[in-house]
Amino acid sequence: MKRECGILLPITSLPSRYGIGCFSREAYEFIDKLKEAGQSYWQILPLGPTSYGDSPYQSFSTFAGNPYFINLEELIEEGVLTEEECMEADFGKKEDSIDYAKIYRSRFPLLRKAYERSKISENPEFLRFQEENAWWLKDYALFMAVKSRFEEKAWTEWAEDIRLRWPNAMDYYRRELYFDIEFHEYLQFQFMKQWKKLKAYANGQGIRIIGDIPIYVSMDSADAWANPYLFQLDQNNRPLAVAGCPPDGFSATGQLWGNPLYNWEYHRNTGYQWWISRLAYCYRLYDVVRIDHFRGFDQYYSIPAGATDATSGHWENGPGIQLFQAVRQALGEKEIIAEDLGYVTDSVRRLVADCGFPGMKVLEFAFDSRDSGSAGDYLPHNYEENCVVYTGTHDNETISGWLHSILPEERQLAKDYLCDYYTPDKKLYQSFISLAMRSKARMCIIPLQDYMGLSNKARINTPSTVGKNWKWRFLPEQLSQELLDSIGKMARRYGRWNWQ
Repeated sequence: MKRECGILLPITSLPSRYGIGCFSREAYEFIDKLKEAGQSYWQILPLGPTSYGDSPYQSFSTFAGNPYFINLEELIEEGVLTEEECMEADFGKKEDSIDYAKIYRSRFPLLRKAYERSKISENPEFLRFQEENAWWLKDYALFMAVKSRFEEKAWTEWAEDIRLRWPNAMDYYRRELYFDIEFHEYLQFQFMKQWKKLKAYANGQGIRIIGDIPIYVSMDSADAWANPYLFQLDQNNRPLAVAGCPPDGFSATGQLWGNPLYNWEYHRNTGYQWWISRLAYCYRLYDVVRIDHFRGFDQYYSIPAGATDATSGHWENGPGIQLFQAVRQALGEKEIIAEDLGYVTDSVRRLVADCGFPGMKVLEFAFDSRDSGSAGDYLPHNYEENCVVYTGTHDNETISGWLHSILPEERQLAKDYLCDYYTPDKKLYQSFISLAMRSKARMCIIPLQDYMGLSNKARINTPSTVGKNWKWRFLPEQLSQELLDSIGKMARRYGRWNWQ
């Protein structure tokens, strides 16, 4: 198997002039730097529009793109915005952090101006985009327009007629909100046009994109509103049960995510058509797809709707290999990474092996005294080639932050494993990156913060918390030539250099 490596960095974490990472010049420069450092992959987080909490894993749509990523400079070049208008907007003052409240208040008025000046309804390319994507775009754009009419309330709190999609209500809102609907279609058109251009540039430089999709969709999404039969909902389209994780060594009450659970009987009876469409669409956006919480396809944790925590949940059987057989038959062989982290049973291991997908290994989990049962699975000498190794993911501490926070005995165990007793603790992160890179895992993905040796101030997400996540951005000077050279040397040293 060819040995490869890449870097994990959300789009939001890129530098840019307008408060949040986007499809701007800095994204193209980052791709150039990936190539210079011999990387093969850029792993990003989900691209969907975010809602309360700013998490890309709780999106208003599994198909739509985040309007925050639209590059305003391209709209200036098109003549639908001016540089003065963009510079006058307040996107926040911190270059290393995202102020989502200011982004929300500033970006959408600018994007609305761009739409109103665009004469988009006369654009043949836009009309073609509408037609090709009508199967999801019409519902999504109407959903977002109605959501604004109801002061951004969740669709479960809308008036009954539109909440339950009565035909007369649907006709009324389509007429009443015509321009608001077209505005959201315009945003998706701009998103897709800019993303396809950026992805084509990356592929031309030999960089492949690893996309990330959550197994579940948000309850407050166009998917759940428009397709309630896909989920375990009652006759009023309210959840019967929701998703989460059981109590474990990390959380005494488990995790209550609140996503609606799938009606797997319906999916099975339709030949998993919705999943086939979802994944087919993903491969228009990405080269490789990482599916979050892969364990849920084997067994999923079902928590009664209305529960205040996850303690009352129980396990149910998922679709298993049948789903992926249907996907393979419809789409052919596609590259998928199975996020098989957490408590992994023999049946989950068997499902991943039967699918042939690489699973994930996270070095930070290998030395966790709270999880001694499966910690050995994450020690590199136990890896098989067909896996992807990370120092940590977007949900973990940075490797430097982790080394600072773990127990002394855990740090000693790590040093014993490394046979490294001389590297100062503040430089020990480099030894862990080296350990991941020289493992026999076919693919190695390192978060950019770990290469930079940054503390937990640069952490992307702390699960089960709200308000401080998804904000970190790197400064241009942090990705120095010296660091790029160091990353490249490591890629060469361990046979992972991209020669394309």
